[in-house]
Amino acid sequence: MSSAGGQRMRSAFAMPLLTLAIGLSAMVVASPARADFRVCNATQNLVGVGIGYRAKAGWITEGWWHIEGSSCKTLIEGPLSSRFYYLYAEDAERGGRWDGPINMCVAEKEFKIAGVTDCVARGFQRAGFQEYDTGEQASWMVQLTDESTTGGAPATPGTNNQ
Repeated sequence: MSSAGGQRMRSAFAMPLLTLAIGLSAMVVASPARADFRVCNATQNLVGVGIGYRAKAGWITEGWWHIEGSSCKTLIEGPLSSRFYYLYAEDAERGGRWDGPINMCVAEKEFKIAGVTDCVARGFQRAGFQEYDTGEQASWMVQLTDESTTGGAPATPGTNNQ
């Protein structure tokens, strides 16, 4: 076979392979990214986390997720359905908190509570949650960090996790 004929043969085989490779790349790029609300604990201590959000039926708070030091947990799996989420966390070992100005209900043990009013009258405790505006992103992550000056424990601003 001549050199020119060999070139054409190689080109004839290379073109379908290149097209296949581009097609597979497009499928990988087009596949949906994993969407969820994650909390990462950048401290060395065990942390208990509660989350609040607005559902179709009204306000809901849920907890406790126990997140070991230097690890992450997914609190809500799948694309986020609300724009605003609220987070409260406690350091199980040192007693510090990640909190905010929005009052919602929590309980001593695992909980899922409908409504955010009259917490104490309904047998729950009231805690201050920090608001996170996800900007209607499908995925969000909050990182809990130590604060070296006061011994408190602020959360870093949430980020779009895509």
